[in-house]
This record gives sequence, C-alpha cells and structure tokens, in this order.
Amino acid sequence: MDKKESLIKALRSGLLCFFVLATAYPQTIDLGQSVFYNDEGDIIIAADAGLAVRKLDSPYVMFMAYMVARANQSLSVHRDDVTMVYNGQEYKMPSLKELREKYKGEMNDMNTYRRLGKEALIFSKMKFYNFPTDSDFFPVLGTRSTLPVDEGSMANQIGFRTKLYFKNPGFKKGDQLVLRVHDRKNPELVGSVAVILQ
Repeated sequence: MDKKESLIKALRSGLLCFFVLATAYPQTIDLGQSVFYNDEGDIIIAADAGLAVRKLDSPYVMFMAYMVARANQSLSVHRDDVTMVYNGQEYKMPSLKELREKYKGEMNDMNTYRRLGKEALIFSKMKFYNFPTDSDFFPVLGTRSTLPVDEGSMANQIGFRTKLYFKNPGFKKGDQLVLRVHDRKNPELVGSVAVILQ
C-alpha cells in the first residue's frame, strides 16, 4: 500500500469515526446505573456498562448489549459487524478463541454482572422485548445452556442479548466511546449507542 492509499484509508476511517460520534452522542439517553439507550437507528440498542466501569483496569472489558430490530424488520448482527469507536479509532472484538486463551476473568465478570442493579434497564423500553439467553458471542465456559454464536438475530419482540468484549485500549474514568453494529445482509441498517465510563 503506497502513501496515497494509506492517507485515503486514514481519512475514511477518521470521517467514519466522526460521523459515528456525531450521530450517537445526541441520540443516546443515559438511563442511570451505567446503562445507555438509543432507539434512533434501525437497530435499537441498550448497553450496560456497569461492569466495565468497575473493571477499567481489566485487560479485556465487557459490555452487555441488548439489541432489537425496528418494527417489521428481521435483522441479524454478526460478531464482525460490532465495533467500538474510542479516541478516534475503531476497534473490533477479539475472537472467542483469543479471549479464552488470553483472559481468565469471564466467570468472575458474569458473577459480578449478575449482582449489579438492573432497575434502569428493567424500566426502560427494553422491557417490552424478550431476550433469549441460549446464545451469546462470548458464553461463559462450562455453561451448557448458552451456545457460542457468530451471529445473533432480531425480529418483532425477540431481541438479542450478548456480551461484547474489547481489548482494553487504556480506558480511564470519564472516557466516552460508541458501540456500533450493523445488519449482516444490509450494512446500511445500523444502530449505535454512546457510553460514558463514569
């Protein structure tokens, strides 16, 4: 790749990051308890960052995502369709294999997450949707009831709940980021939610 191609790629990436940030922040609602909600896109998202806020020094940081499709749509999100925009850079999630090889805190993460308050999420508009727990991008090892999947589907009142893990890029308290997803078949159908780590 020559310098011109590198510059064009960097400019495209920068413009995408700017667009994502410019649209996600004003549309996101802080529900309290580190839960953030955005229903402006084709994919409606609530992100629970309660665990991330408590484990900012963890090598891999977990967010719990709740995704639903806007009315009359049937959508699916592949693990490669999930990105995090932080400090002007776009990050992809690790593979399940990488996470299991390099991080041993998944069980502790889920045990801690289960003990966190969920009132903000329960009383949000997400209460009108059903989130099956039989599939996840990052199921905890040893849980037979939850299968690892590369893609989660949403339609009507059925949503997709999954853990999103990202390698920690150096989070600090008060940092802001955006979680962005798009439909597997039609990348123009997107959803994003802004998160503040406070």
